[in-house]
Amino acid sequence: MTRILAFHGSARRGANSSLLLREVLDAAREGGAAVEEIFAHRLDLKPCRGCLRCNSARRCSQTGDAWDALSGRIEAADVLAFASPVFFHHLTAPLKMLLERFRCFFHVQITETGLIHTPWREWSKRWVLIQSHGSPDEADAGPVRDLFAELAGFMGPDNRLDVLLGNRLAVPRQVLMEADQLRRLYGMLEIPERLAAADHRRNRELLAACRALGRDLAKSAA
Repeated sequence: MTRILAFHGSARRGANSSLLLREVLDAAREGGAAVEEIFAHRLDLKPCRGCLRCNSARRCSQTGDAWDALSGRIEAADVLAFASPVFFHHLTAPLKMLLERFRCFFHVQITETGLIHTPWREWSKRWVLIQSHGSPDEADAGPVRDLFAELAGFMGPDNRLDVLLGNRLAVPRQVLMEADQLRRLYGMLEIPERLAAADHRRNRELLAACRALGRDLAKSAA
């Protein structure tokens, strides 16, 4: 049975990123996967202090928060799924703070020309990144995609990253809107209403891609 640990990065009700993630997870559950969902802003986590003690201790030296229990669930999962809106070209702050605690999963060596990241134990996981943002330009979501590609790569060559991105998504539940609802919304936002029909089709294709990914994830550890 595939074990999926999923993190919601948005604290907003009806967040488009969370709605897209739920499409993935519902399809995965239907395929027999075990799914746990976590909202990053509700986690009792301290920020990484950059103390570097994990380079020798092989674990985070901070105590008194949820990390010890959570890190074990992260390591046990077959799939790590993350959903976040793009705020100012990057992740939400709670999700970024969570990812910074991943520092304790590997040793970092400073060399003359750069850094060498060596995981304490190589992973073989599926990583899923779901992003939503208001921009129509996919390049604006690039820094987040690059971060996840690096992180998955640090943890070993057998990790795989799947990325799904929703463009021009500015208000809650927009990804679920019908074409006429989008036209009215675009009128209020001073976006050309002629874009609504194509965006509606693209959103429907994105939701279908989420469901297809969920079905595939359910089979990944079979």
